[in-house]
Amino acid sequence: MPVGTRATVKTLSPRILKEIGSQIILGNTYHLYLRPGHDLIRKAGGLHDFMGWDRPILTDSGGFQVMSLKGLRKITPDGVQFQSHIDGSYHLFTPEKVIEIQNALGADIIMSFDECPSYPATKKYVHDSLRITLDWAERGKKAHKLTEKQALFGIVQGGIYKDLREESAKSLIEMDFPGYSIGGLAVGESKEELVDITSFLHTVLPEDKPRYLMGVGTPSDLVINIGEGIDMFDCVMPTRNARKGTVFSWKGKLILKSARYKEDFSPIDEDCNCYTCRNFSRAYLRHLFNVDEILGMQLASIHSLYFYHDLMETIRNSIKEDSYSRFKKSIIKDLDTVLDKE
Repeated sequence: MPVGTRATVKTLSPRILKEIGSQIILGNTYHLYLRPGHDLIRKAGGLHDFMGWDRPILTDSGGFQVMSLKGLRKITPDGVQFQSHIDGSYHLFTPEKVIEIQNALGADIIMSFDECPSYPATKKYVHDSLRITLDWAERGKKAHKLTEKQALFGIVQGGIYKDLREESAKSLIEMDFPGYSIGGLAVGESKEELVDITSFLHTVLPEDKPRYLMGVGTPSDLVINIGEGIDMFDCVMPTRNARKGTVFSWKGKLILKSARYKEDFSPIDEDCNCYTCRNFSRAYLRHLFNVDEILGMQLASIHSLYFYHDLMETIRNSIKEDSYSRFKKSIIKDLDTVLDKE
């Protein structure tokens, strides 16, 4: 799911996103609450009308953003008081307030409010944090009245501690959410620790409801964690890296600013059918980045998102054909290759 933090996927219009193959995008509750405000978006008819996107939208709860505001926030059992990173004004997020904001935004899938512990964190801290998060999940679920219009997911927390993850998952399952997110990963732990947790939760979370791994990740992260039962992903990586000149492909990762592409008139990936690869060369893209032209950011973003969607479609087909394991083995090393170091 491409990330549209402030009601836009940077450099890409809704028309381009549809052409790329995006089915659902994300909005950020914290940022949209601060600017332009959820009341204004509600007056506009909701986030879909406001941003001109007629396909599904998922909004997060702001828990991760609150975690990142160390020194500017205070966590209590009631909620989180924080200062805006924009103007220093004070605000209070309670689980009820977060649901109210997301109801106003009108996304199709919304998230429970959670505390996302930083990494590393002591088991005592993660345990105490989990108690708050589970209470907030229950309060948020009671506050959510638009159950037929918006699917509210519970967020499994617990750090790298399996017993806490199990407690979190089982408690949320008892609350009967329509889907379950896995939060608190991709915050500094190793990839081995991340997969260890998703593999463990594969045996705990219900098979008949979607599982969403938040904030992950690289192409190989997707391939590996799909094998551990994950259904949904989001990450700023494909677009953020693309805007800085680094793109992903079936053959590995390319740094388009590299001098080796100065006279390389081949596309990013000859096997890719995206608009960028069908029309432009590595040399041209390198030129655009070297002269700071916005078009370079857009063309690179088009390619990387197209590749991510193509990768996911290929994986879906391999699952249908019962060839996922073979596909995984054949592709995993190439996805992690940095071509500019060859």
